[in-house]
This record gives sequence, structure tokens and C-alpha cells, in this order.
Amino acid sequence: MRTKVLASVTACALLAGCSLAPDYKVPQTAAPAAFKETGVWNQAVPSDDMPRAAWWRLYGDATLNGLEERVEASNPTLAQAMARYDAAQGYLEEFQSAQYPTLTAGGHANTNRQSDNRPLRGASQPSVYGDDLVGGLLTWDLDLWGRIRNEVAAGKAEAQASFADLQSIRLSLQAQLADNYVEMRGLDAQSALLQNAIGIYQKAFDITNNRHAKGIASGLDVGRAQTQLENAKAQYSDVAARRALLEHAIASLVGEPASSFSIPALQVALKLPNTPAGVPSLLLQRRPDIAAAERRVAATNAEIGIARAAFYPDISLSALAGFQGTGNDSLFTAPDAYWALGPSLAFTLFDAGRHEGQLAVAKAGNSAAAAAYRAAVLHAFQDVEDNLALLARLAEEGDAEAQSVAAATRTQDLALALYQNGALSFLDVVVAQTTALQAQQAALSIETRRLQASVDLIHALGGGWSDSELPFRPKEGEKTPA
Repeated sequence: MRTKVLASVTACALLAGCSLAPDYKVPQTAAPAAFKETGVWNQAVPSDDMPRAAWWRLYGDATLNGLEERVEASNPTLAQAMARYDAAQGYLEEFQSAQYPTLTAGGHANTNRQSDNRPLRGASQPSVYGDDLVGGLLTWDLDLWGRIRNEVAAGKAEAQASFADLQSIRLSLQAQLADNYVEMRGLDAQSALLQNAIGIYQKAFDITNNRHAKGIASGLDVGRAQTQLENAKAQYSDVAARRALLEHAIASLVGEPASSFSIPALQVALKLPNTPAGVPSLLLQRRPDIAAAERRVAATNAEIGIARAAFYPDISLSALAGFQGTGNDSLFTAPDAYWALGPSLAFTLFDAGRHEGQLAVAKAGNSAAAAAYRAAVLHAFQDVEDNLALLARLAEEGDAEAQSVAAATRTQDLALALYQNGALSFLDVVVAQTTALQAQQAALSIETRRLQASVDLIHALGGGWSDSELPFRPKEGEKTPA
């Protein structure tokens, strides 16, 4: 008898290590050997490959640093993502609890009355009787086919994916704030430029008026000067409106009503950080959205094992013990004791294809998750290449535009001087001043776009995040559950 029991226990222990999930492999993706759109601007220095958690500090602006910290503390979208991650952890704890025996206890103290007209009523059966009961139940699913273990593996992978989602949302909000801030400071520079232009145009308008009053200039020249002046004022108002919208957007990102939020207008010289792209394969480790997609592939792989386990019997052990009496005597005596011990088995004999359908759904879900992972990887490479290309080309464009600004400024000053001496028509002055303003605006716009492209590149590279931050990672030497 003992030999049979020992053999049964040994067989159960061996089966308990069984898992019907396929061996998990990260979906294969095409990774280039190097990024294509690189330029000399991003040569690395020895410390450039260090993780940058607070990457926005690379721009050297205290106001931006303070705003980014407020995103972490007060942004409601980030709070929602944190709550979803907490829920995923709760589900994981629920799945993990099924690996262990469940012990419940209960009892009651009832007084019952039976009907006098009940069927098969005997003379010795009382109509009123007590029923007191105290007992406990211990149950344990043996999980011979790995259903519970695969539920835990799927729950762990989903929790990791939820954590990566949280990090992806955090990084996106940080980048959105930095992008808006950079654009707002660019508009502050545009505003200062237009204020200066308005002063120059006002001076030109006054000179033209004086010359017209003396009969030297025509009314046409006065009209052109006034048109140029009013057009600059209109552009100044447009810039102010666009800045207001960006300020409102930043208010929402830091969790404050737009009505009570303001950022003083300043001309700030933001630093353009040196952001080396590194090796493309590292991108797969530094993008939280890629980590989330890969973890969902792992979760759906485990779900195949769950679906396959449904084809096999579910075997569990249970033990029941307690005391039951009529309430007339002491409850906790030997005659009042009861117990039951033994295994139970449940097996589906016919379900009209329900389990096959569930397995097909699990396999399809795994294929879809693998495709989503590959799409995320391709999109990540595109993001990096896009912003590398922008930075390289905008650097070239900025150098050329700087030369254009210098030439246009000299032409503007010369044209106004010649006009005052009567050597040029005012139309030449208008053309020179308009060209100078447009060149200066273009230069500021290019600088803003370069800063925004650097923000977007850091975002595309995963910021300072790494997949080593994923929770529930196995310890060194520990095997990852199937």
C-alpha cells in the first residue's frame, strides 16, 4: 500500500513539472548593422553611453527641469498608467495564489423546524432541532499539465508589459513637454525678433513720413512702409497666440489648470545635446514600447499552454474536517467529529469543439502579438532614422541660413542708409528689410526644429530607460518559468 502511495506521489511530482506551452523564443526581426542617417554632429564622448534618467537636464534649463519633475508628480495620464500597472500586479498575485493550497473555515449555529407534513415523517424525528457546525476545508489543484503555472507566467509577462507601458507613457509625456517647451522658447525668440523688426519698421515709417511731408517721398512709399509695419505687428500677435496655446498645453501636462498657470517669456539659449544613436541592436533594449510588445508575445505564448491544458483532466486534492452536533451537548467531542479526504477529477468528455476553438484563439493571439512586436521594432528604427536625418540636414541648413542672415542684415542696413541719402527707392528698402526678417525667422525656426528633433531622437532611443528595469526578472542563475 505504501509503495503504491509513494509511486502515485512521485508520478504527480513528475507531472507537476509538465508544461504544455511552446518553448518561448523572441520573434526574429531584421536589425541593421548600423544606422544610415548619421552625421558628424553626433560623435560620442566616453560618457555618452551612460543611462540618462533625467535626460532633459542635457538642455541646461532650470525651468524645464522643474516642469519635468511636475509631470511625474501631477500628470493624470501618468497616474492612470500607474493604476493600470498596480492592477496588473494584483492580477499576478491572484494567479500566483492558485499554486498553493487554499484553506477555508466556517461554521453555523442554526435552529431548524421541519414541517409536520413532510414526506416519510417518522415518530422519532423531532420537528425542532439544533444544527451546530464548525469545520475547515483544504483544497489543492495539482496542476499536472501546467495550467496554473502558465497562468502565472502569462500574468507575470502582462505585468511586465504594463510596467513597460507605464515607462513608455512617462517618456512620451516627458518628451511632449520638452517639445512644447522648446517650441514655446522658440516663439519667445520670434517675438523678440518681431519686436525689434517693429522698431526698425517704425523708424522707416517715420523717415518716410518726414520725407513725404517735405515732398521728397511719394504717398506710395508711405503706404508701403505702413503695410510693412502693420504686417510685422500682425505676425507678433500671431506668435503671442501660438505661445498661449503651448503654455496651456504645458499646464495640462504638469497637472494644473491653464487659467492659473503661466511661464514668463524669456529668450533662453537651450543647449543642443550630443546624443549618439549607438548600435541599432541596443535600441531593442532601450525602448519601453518594444519591451511591452515582446512581453505580450510571451504572455500569449503561455496562454497556448493554458488552452492545451484544458484537454486533460483537472486533478485536485481536498481535505475536510470539523465538528457537527445538535446543540444539546458540547460540540467539540469525538462523536461530533467528521472528516473527508481524497482526490477529485474533472474531465470534459464532449464540448462540441469549444476547447479546440479556445486553442485556435490562443494561437492566433500569439501570432498577432508577434506581428505587433515586429511592427514596433520597425517603427522604432524608423523613428531613430527620421530624427537622425532631421538633425543632420537641419545642421547643414542652419549653417547656410546663418550666412543668409548675415548677408540680409548687411543689405538691410545698406538699403536704409542709401534711401536716406536718396540713392534708392523705398521699395528696395522694403524688399531688403522683408528679406532680412524672413532670413532671421527662418534661422530661429531651424534652431527650434533642431532642438525638437534632438528631443524626439532621445525619445526614439528610449530616453534613459533600459529593459533591465523590468520587474519580476529572474535572479542570476534562476530559470525563467515556461
